[in-house]
Amino acid sequence: MRFGAAFWLNRTTWPALRDAVLAAERAGFDSIWVDDHLLTDEGPWDDPKFEGWTTLAALAPLTGRATLGLLVGANTLRNPGLTAKIVTTLDHVSGGRAILGLGAGWFRREHEAFGFDFGASMGERLDRLEEAIGLVRRLLAGERFNHAGRFYSFDDALASPRPLQARLPILIGGSGRTKTLRTVARHADIWNAYGTPAVIAEADAVLREHCAAVGRDERGIERSVTQNVVIRESRAAAESAYELVRRAHHPQPDEDLLDAGGTAEEVAETLRAYVEVGVGHSIWIFCDPFDLETMSHLAEVRTRLAT
Repeated sequence: MRFGAAFWLNRTTWPALRDAVLAAERAGFDSIWVDDHLLTDEGPWDDPKFEGWTTLAALAPLTGRATLGLLVGANTLRNPGLTAKIVTTLDHVSGGRAILGLGAGWFRREHEAFGFDFGASMGERLDRLEEAIGLVRRLLAGERFNHAGRFYSFDDALASPRPLQARLPILIGGSGRTKTLRTVARHADIWNAYGTPAVIAEADAVLREHCAAVGRDERGIERSVTQNVVIRESRAAAESAYELVRRAHHPQPDEDLLDAGGTAEEVAETLRAYVEVGVGHSIWIFCDPFDLETMSHLAEVRTRLAT
């Protein structure tokens, strides 16, 4: 299993964030992620919030090994041509470590605040995502083309230079059975989900069906899961530490549980159930004050998971 550290950009400072990311890379995390909102999406919306792509660009020259990406970028906030240019630039700045994380967008308040088109429905935003990812993929592949679609129009579009990576990975977040997982089957290199092993296994079965329908080998898609993880001397101590995070940052109601907590051995045992349903990438969420103690136990979790 690979491990990622996801840093939510709410209510933090650049020095605190920078130091925590560097600690995560030293601890051995394989990937570094930040979220992508223009306003704070958990708790009061007018609390301080950094912008995601700029943050990754600042982190790229400070890090040297972990991949870098948004978990996930809101497609509604940027034209797909601009997205292709941004992620290509990040790939060059980072020496070929960029991942393009994309989702349909869901936070209405940031769209209203800055005048972005939120769309008529979630279904419409998912259709927009499907069209956008197809365009981004073509641009990253070096194509020069025109496009007149339902949501986007290109006139002799070209994204040059190309990324350093021959195929820059695209991660798609979400588990919508009809549209999201169909888009994952068509375009994604990584699928990111949230939930119990049983929930992920059920969605994964649907993803396999979509892959079969479009002629895609499902083994070409890495499965990742976003998790709240706290490592302490006991489950009770982990719960107590996580409660401080919950009170300070107000996670979304469907994402506020401690998914894996306790000793490193207990966390490894919890993660083993995810491995059994095909998850190969566990991404741990961190909020300010960033949990350096949990990060420091990553090597132990890896060792215990491997035995």
